Amino acid sequence: MVIVTAAADGERSGCLVGFATPVSINPERYLACVSKANHTWHVAMAATHLAVHLAPSDDPALAELFGGRTGDEIDKLARCPWSEGPHGTVLLDACADRFVGAVLDRIDLGDHTGMLLSPVSVQRGEGAPPLRYRAARGIEPGHPA
Repeated sequence: MVIVTAAADGERSGCLVGFATPVSINPERYLACVSKANHTWHVAMAATHLAVHLAPSDDPALAELFGGRTGDEIDKLARCPWSEGPHGTVLLDACADRFVGAVLDRIDLGDHTGMLLSPVSVQRGEGAPPLRYRAARGIEPGHPA
């Protein structure tokens, strides 16, 4: 599970993403799929760069915040520490493993949009192992699909 954050036009947002994967080694490419029902989708559609964070398994409250709450009702980023990253991105302080990617393309995938990313900045830390889908599947989506 990853948390994708976006910043554009004076707005910031983030959401828990279950559909994400590397799609090319050379050149490096990554696909993060954001639900069109999410507040984050609107911000991500205008962003030039997105930040992708491996959700840490030792912080279930963070996954619950970004997966079980909607940015239409609350400011998720006011409820957790974060820093501004490259290209004005939002970097979650609790996530040691993360990268910033330039948005190369947006692909309509039905109820999700695939954001094709080219990593421009990568940070690896000594954080907990990533949260797996099995551990997060009980999170009720903050926004109905």
